[in-house]
Amino acid sequence: MASIAFNNVTKRFGETIAVNNVSFEIADSEFFCLFGPPLSGKSTILKLILGLEKPDDGEILIDGKPVNHVSPSRRNVAMVFQNLALFPHMSAEENVRFPLAERRMEESEIARRVTEVSGKLHIGHILHKSPAQLSGGERQRVAIARALVRDPVAYLMDDPISALDARLREETRVELKRIQNELGRTMVYVTHDQEEAMSVADRIAVLEAGSIRQIGAPSEIYDNPNSSYVARMLGAPSMNLLALDAGKSSALDGALALDQAHIPQGASQIGIRPEDLIVTPAAANGDTRVRVFEVEPLGGVTVVTLQTGETSLRAMVRGQPKIEPDSQVSLSVASGQACFFASDGEALRA
Repeated sequence: MASIAFNNVTKRFGETIAVNNVSFEIADSEFFCLFGPPLSGKSTILKLILGLEKPDDGEILIDGKPVNHVSPSRRNVAMVFQNLALFPHMSAEENVRFPLAERRMEESEIARRVTEVSGKLHIGHILHKSPAQLSGGERQRVAIARALVRDPVAYLMDDPISALDARLREETRVELKRIQNELGRTMVYVTHDQEEAMSVADRIAVLEAGSIRQIGAPSEIYDNPNSSYVARMLGAPSMNLLALDAGKSSALDGALALDQAHIPQGASQIGIRPEDLIVTPAAANGDTRVRVFEVEPLGGVTVVTLQTGETSLRAMVRGQPKIEPDSQVSLSVASGQACFFASDGEALRA
């Protein structure tokens, strides 16, 4: 078990700054998620922890000890790569056994560990096959098993379940969280899927262009984003960001009335989660400029796309309300649920 820390770490590739003066600490036994769009620096941070890349500036510590000049083999961390990196000439079982066989572990212990991890990931029936005979999802589970079968101080996972179908992806991420709790090991997990990040992580680091924009528990970041960028990264559908009407306590040219007491000084944007946007039928003689553009019934909830002028926004309504496309509706915001942002995107508090 080990903590991991970055102190002002920068990594460049030519003129490109992949990781820009990043500092954070991952606690011992924590499930820590690096979340962001492609090219935000997530995978590079994993490779820096593993030792496949060396920082140009700053210091990396594992269990409190600097490891900038320690080789990957001596760091004792296990990695599941995005491209899986399975040995094509070996069977699935031989791939899973490989880290243990290299350490000349007792054969009975190797067999026990392989059987245990194969059962957890439901791959016992495919262990005799070669990687070429496996589906993309099966290959990913074999790669995860090869990492889990070891006894490292930390597990690093680079988008490990992206090739699985939706149902199996949901099952596997629940299983990974359970396994991590049972093993009590530090896990650093990279994903661009916000649902994955929210469901498995103890804490999330939200990245943009090599920099960390916010670190916190999933609920903390979701409820209190520190910028409009972070606000739109978490949540599906994403947060509605609307310009405030100049000099007025409203948005959408008066179609969305707001409480002046709740608007911070200097706010230029309001952010509203779709589930906090209240949609009601417009009065027959009401002066409304909000039109229902599209209605998406999803069973337990209905996603309603709304349009006023050039602005489009989305609301999430429980159940299957009687809302029809092209009908006119009124909007309001659930009390205390709006976020406000300055012109530079930074969050403001009332």
